[in-house]
Amino acid sequence: MIGLLRENIKIALGSIRTQLLRTVLTVIIIAIGITALVGILTVVTAIEYNLNSSFASMGSNTFNINQYEFKNRRRGGEAEKVNPIITYTEAKTFKEKYHYPLTQTSLSFTATSAAEVKFENQKTDPEISVLGIDEFFLSNSGLEVTQGRSFNSFDISNNVYACIVGSDFVSEDGLLKDVNPIDKILTIRGAKFRVIGVLKEQGSTFGNSQDLRVMIPIQLARSMFSSPNVNYTMSMMVMKKEMLDEAVDNALITMRKVRKLNPVEENNFGISRSDDLLNRIADLTGFLSVSAWIIGIITILGSSIALMNIMIVSVTERTREIGVRKSLGAKKSTIAIQFFVETLTIGQIGGIFGIIFGILVGFLICLSADWDFVIPWGAMLAAFATSFVVALVSGLYPAIKASRLDPIEALRYE
Repeated sequence: MIGLLRENIKIALGSIRTQLLRTVLTVIIIAIGITALVGILTVVTAIEYNLNSSFASMGSNTFNINQYEFKNRRRGGEAEKVNPIITYTEAKTFKEKYHYPLTQTSLSFTATSAAEVKFENQKTDPEISVLGIDEFFLSNSGLEVTQGRSFNSFDISNNVYACIVGSDFVSEDGLLKDVNPIDKILTIRGAKFRVIGVLKEQGSTFGNSQDLRVMIPIQLARSMFSSPNVNYTMSMMVMKKEMLDEAVDNALITMRKVRKLNPVEENNFGISRSDDLLNRIADLTGFLSVSAWIIGIITILGSSIALMNIMIVSVTERTREIGVRKSLGAKKSTIAIQFFVETLTIGQIGGIFGIIFGILVGFLICLSADWDFVIPWGAMLAAFATSFVVALVSGLYPAIKASRLDPIEALRYE
């Protein structure tokens, strides 16, 4: 059986060489369909991996209170009600009143996204984000310190002029690239801060770098950046995941009391759970995967028609050859298998090239978008299976047609 298969593959390759141009065009058509499928699935895999990496570190036992929930602010063409910002007074009052067991609450805000940071005679571009945080912010946000330490309650309560910097500060082009960053002095708006920690690399989220930022005690940030309409965020982490639902409900009631809302009034703030966010990301990437399959199937449908066409033409052109083989004793199954193997060979060649080009396209897109590239094993398996099914369907009719040719009529064919 193996010897017969090997012989059929040799015959198939010989036939491909004799019809090289037509075969190459068919392979290109199949490869384009597989490239579209694999390329999109590769990008979808990269998006899912990078988004999950950005948010999964928060864990499934955290939630935030923001001005809005993590969703679009428009529905059906109508703008939603504009929620008021969360002021410092409201955030502080919430923290004082919220006493759910085994839960820690953090207050934070973005003071500016265009700060200039100086170190000795060097300075950065005015693109650094400065965050005012407390001692619980890093643990609630799932952030890790790779060098030095985090803030403690003494640092926050005494407004110590200390800071924690993102990983870009110690990168090859960073402000602190050639020195040990710990205990170095950075100047922000004339104030001098001692570096006590460096964050683990986070990458970019929605196009914004998470590594070009400096974190300072929240009260110092409030005194240095006194702009109006500052919006604060409260983040809560529950020590036991099974208590998360009750903790969220308790926080909802507490925040409604802080906002003095009547029982009939809707919430004018948003609560975003980390597990809800991850589920939305999964829904989004699932939708993209379905779209990729639809686009790929439409393209591959054209490939299958082209492959079937070339095999039907091949059967017609090789009618006399089929007659000779049958007159020498070849069975119908032998003739059918010969053309079937030839179709599968062409399909798999197109599939291999499609996978290579698809991964290359996905890699280039990830490179240009500054995403981590993930080898799409699922997409590769899907492409192999798809190209096999395409060849299977496309080769079925030509193989049956070839096997049913009358040997006498075939020998008379010119």
